[in-house]
Amino acid sequence: MKLLFVGDIVGRAGRKALSDHLDHLIDRHFVDLVVVNGENAAAGYGLTASVLRELFDAGADVVTSGNHIWDKKEIMPILEKEPRLLRPANYPPDLPGSGSGVYETAAGTQVGVLNLEGRVFMKNLDCPFRAADDLVAELRAVTPIIFVDFHAEATSEKQALGFYLDGRVSAVVGTHTHVQTADDRILSAGTGYLTDVGMTGSQDAIIGNQKEGAMDRFLTQLPVRLEVAKKDPFLCGVLLTINDQSGRCEAIERIQQGS
Repeated sequence: MKLLFVGDIVGRAGRKALSDHLDHLIDRHFVDLVVVNGENAAAGYGLTASVLRELFDAGADVVTSGNHIWDKKEIMPILEKEPRLLRPANYPPDLPGSGSGVYETAAGTQVGVLNLEGRVFMKNLDCPFRAADDLVAELRAVTPIIFVDFHAEATSEKQALGFYLDGRVSAVVGTHTHVQTADDRILSAGTGYLTDVGMTGSQDAIIGNQKEGAMDRFLTQLPVRLEVAKKDPFLCGVLLTINDQSGRCEAIERIQQGS
């Protein structure tokens, strides 16, 4: 089966790029399941009900997230009732929503999706490695095909989780830093790996934000307000070919699609 993962949707430009390119990518690559990270989709921070619906209407089957999922309070009840929307699993257990799920393709193949958040330079959450131990075991009881979105800052932490889960999941792909890395590979026990899938948003920007405000922050060291950029939308993603029976990744391909 083929799984397409699209990196962090940033604002209106990201949603436009998704809408413009996703159908073509699905048809061209015979994609069975589309997973999209949507934590920055609503004006650059968080998700709203209408924006989530827009992502699903564009073709997303599952929407993962990260630390910004909590930025729009209206998403809280939606996390409780929408199983196709995930938040990182290693937040405190009494928070709304779930960090993993099993989803069925049109062909009837069951695919596990797990969303985790890193701790290096980020919040002091539960250990993503130990959380993965339990949740991967639960998912493997249902299906050998498991995709992990690891929303983390540090390259070292992302690489460590990739090696830690090698052979137990189909792929570990990083999000959060918004710049696609060039280290796509299949690890020795069959897990596909990419440190960061990149973002889907404005290419004429600094990690999705207007260049001028971001540069002013560096030049002045003042808390300059950042505005989401809108020009030159492009899409970043990764295409995974996964063996239906073993769950091993057989091919991994980075994707960048511009206007």
